[in-house]
Amino acid sequence: MSESITIKSPHEIEIMRQAAKIAAGARSMGRQAVRDGMTTRQIDRAVHEFIVKSGAVPSCLGYEGFPAATCVSVNDEVIHGIPGRRTVHNGDIVSIDLCATYKGFVGDCAGTYPVGEVSEEARKLMEVTRQAFFEGIKFAKVGYRVLDIGEAVQDYVESHGFSVVRDFVGHGIGRGMHEAPEVPNYRPARSAGRVNPRLVKGMTICVEPMVCAGDWAVRILRDGWTVVTADHSLAAHYENTILITDGEPEILTMADDI
Repeated sequence: MSESITIKSPHEIEIMRQAAKIAAGARSMGRQAVRDGMTTRQIDRAVHEFIVKSGAVPSCLGYEGFPAATCVSVNDEVIHGIPGRRTVHNGDIVSIDLCATYKGFVGDCAGTYPVGEVSEEARKLMEVTRQAFFEGIKFAKVGYRVLDIGEAVQDYVESHGFSVVRDFVGHGIGRGMHEAPEVPNYRPARSAGRVNPRLVKGMTICVEPMVCAGDWAVRILRDGWTVVTADHSLAAHYENTILITDGEPEILTMADDI
C-alpha cells in the first residue's frame, strides 16, 4: 500500500464515479447469478462480461496472480475465494468482491447474498454486516479520523453477538486498488501503532466490514488466497467505495444496492 494519501481532483473524482458505477453494476450482475445450481465460475463469468462490456477492465484478474475477475466466497469463506467448479445451493450465502478499472481509476465493492432460503443466523449476519458499513460511515466526514470508522463498525457488530476480522482491513483507492490509508473495521490496540489520519475532502476510501458468526480468527487455505474462518462459522462481507465531501460521504458504488 502506498505511503501517502492521494486527494482526488474534481476531474479524477468524476472518473472514479464512472468506475464505481461499473463496479456496482457488476456486483448486481453477480448477485443475480447467485442461485441454486450455479457454479462460482459462472458467477465470475457474469461479472467479468459486464465489466468488459462496460468498457472497463476487471482489476482483480491477474492482481498478484489472482486468476479471476471476482472473489467468490461461500459460507465460511470470508474473502478471496477463487471461482471454480463449486456449485452453490439453497441455504448457502455467497460473498462477491470485485473491482473495475476505468480510465485509470478503480471502483471496488462487495456484498454477501443468500441462495434461496437461508438460516435465521445467516440472514442476521448478512444484515448486520451491511448495516455495520452504514454505522461506520457516519464518521466518514471531514474532521473525524480513520479509526473512528472502525470503532463504530466493531461496536455495532459486537452488539449483535458477531465478531470482526482483524487480519484484513479496508483501504484507500484511486489509481491503485489499494492505497493509503488502511481503514480497519475494529479498534486497534494502542500498542499496534496504527496510523490514524484525519479525513479530508477529496479522499476516496473503501469501508468493508468482514464479519464472522463465531470467532474472528481466520486462516488462509493452501491455494494461497481463500480466507476462511478458523472455527468454520459463517462469514459475510460488505463494501463500498466512498468519497469524503464537505458534508455526508458520497457512496460511489451504491447504485445497485438500494
